[in-house]
Amino acid sequence: MIKDPHATAAALLPLVGGPANVTSVAHCMTRLRLGLADRSRVDDEALRAVPGVLGVVEDGASYQVVLGPGVVGRVTAAFETLLAAGRIGTADDRADGDGRNGDGEADGEAGGKTAGADDASVAPAVAPAADTAVDTADALTRRGAELKARQKARNATPLKTALRRVADIFVPLIPALIGCGIVAGIAGLLTNLRWLPGLTPALTALSSAFMALIAVFVGHNTAREFGGTPVLGGAVAAVVVYPGVAKVTAFGTALAPGQGGVLGALAAAVLGTYVEKWCRARLPGTLDVLLTPTLTVLVSGLLTLYVLMYAAGEVATAIGTAADWLLTTTGALAGLILGGLFLPLVMLGLHQALIPIHTTLIEQQGHTVLLPVLAMAGAGQVGAAAAVYVRLRHDTSLRTTIRSALPAGLLGVGEPLIYGVSLPLGRPFLTACVGGAAGGAFVGLFAMLGTEVGATAIGPSGWALFPLLAGGGWAVTAGVYGGGLLTGYAVGFLATYFFGLPDGAGRPVCDPEKHEPRPADRPGPRPASPR
Repeated sequence: MIKDPHATAAALLPLVGGPANVTSVAHCMTRLRLGLADRSRVDDEALRAVPGVLGVVEDGASYQVVLGPGVVGRVTAAFETLLAAGRIGTADDRADGDGRNGDGEADGEAGGKTAGADDASVAPAVAPAADTAVDTADALTRRGAELKARQKARNATPLKTALRRVADIFVPLIPALIGCGIVAGIAGLLTNLRWLPGLTPALTALSSAFMALIAVFVGHNTAREFGGTPVLGGAVAAVVVYPGVAKVTAFGTALAPGQGGVLGALAAAVLGTYVEKWCRARLPGTLDVLLTPTLTVLVSGLLTLYVLMYAAGEVATAIGTAADWLLTTTGALAGLILGGLFLPLVMLGLHQALIPIHTTLIEQQGHTVLLPVLAMAGAGQVGAAAAVYVRLRHDTSLRTTIRSALPAGLLGVGEPLIYGVSLPLGRPFLTACVGGAAGGAFVGLFAMLGTEVGATAIGPSGWALFPLLAGGGWAVTAGVYGGGLLTGYAVGFLATYFFGLPDGAGRPVCDPEKHEPRPADRPGPRPASPR
């Protein structure tokens, strides 16, 4: 647990190469995401050893320090403050470093006369050492550049780059999705109970307003991510949700406001960014101010209306149909696969790329049926951690880590347990995936039987998802979801307890009574085995 975010930020900054090596700073729900000028200047082992750091992840474009929910925002703010102060200090040093000493003389002039008398005797002795140092530094620099290039080439695959960009577009929207989703859940609960009928319309308006305009925010973030003007991206994407598009006909069909949803907004903003860049590269400065925004909105807006909205609408409809078919037809198998593979996606930081699919389903159906299935991965993780806690009774440090990370795990935030417990141990990570697969299969089985479990928002998981559940009646839906969690806990625990740890794990390394090594662990020859 991080008690002083400023101390943590101060410890992190020099280990990532100092202010000059940090090109960008951002954070999601659990990770500090850094853009680095030179990856070779980062000390990975020292970063992992910083108290409160749960792990590090690199996806090629950003270096991510896993800090956990709640604290990452405070550490990021402190980190940005230190970063700004460090850069100001560096600029001041450069301004003062003009090659003169405190008396106003050039350094070479002040010391040149004294050194000149001994130049002939000193130079031959010093030069070889200096040359060797320069050669060594150059070799290390070249080696670091080669390692960086290989690492960048390995991670900069088109798929990873695309997923990272999609995640960077949607991650900043998660807090609003969570807040509006919870308000929507409260409004639905009050409506079902017929309480406060005068308040529920207001709550419904609060929860629905953001979803009605989410295309604008997606367009804004997309343009920023692809190097365009954010407000132009938002302006182009706004046409997707404008009510007046109902008067426009494309491919013989009248458009509907919101058709294509976030996918249409994403495509519109990407197109707008390329149109904007094309214009800025060709128009002179006097015309650029007027014509570039106009052509960006006009060209990309018309293509959005007559092509992208219709195409994105077809894709969004296909996503909803596929999700429904997947769970109603192959529910148990689909849940097994999705629940079992979600933890590796979380480990790699790629799970954020699923946000557009969740958002599309929420726009279409009012809830996403995939999130409750994927949430079972966290249940398997909790069960695995509980088994490690029981088996490794004498590892007080690890048990302390589990106790501090388990509450977050129960609420669906699995990264503290992943990086602090299961992944370092190895096999418990795999058995946690087994638990997640079992829980996913449980929820998927009930989907096949006609009991659909959905979530009205994304972000929360575990126990925190209960207020957001939707489907065929909250009580039934909550019962199925709770049964899936219990299945994930139980299977994750049993798989880890019996198969996730070495046979000798959990036994003390010394005899409790005498506090000395067991006979098999004492140095020297072992006692002969009985025949």
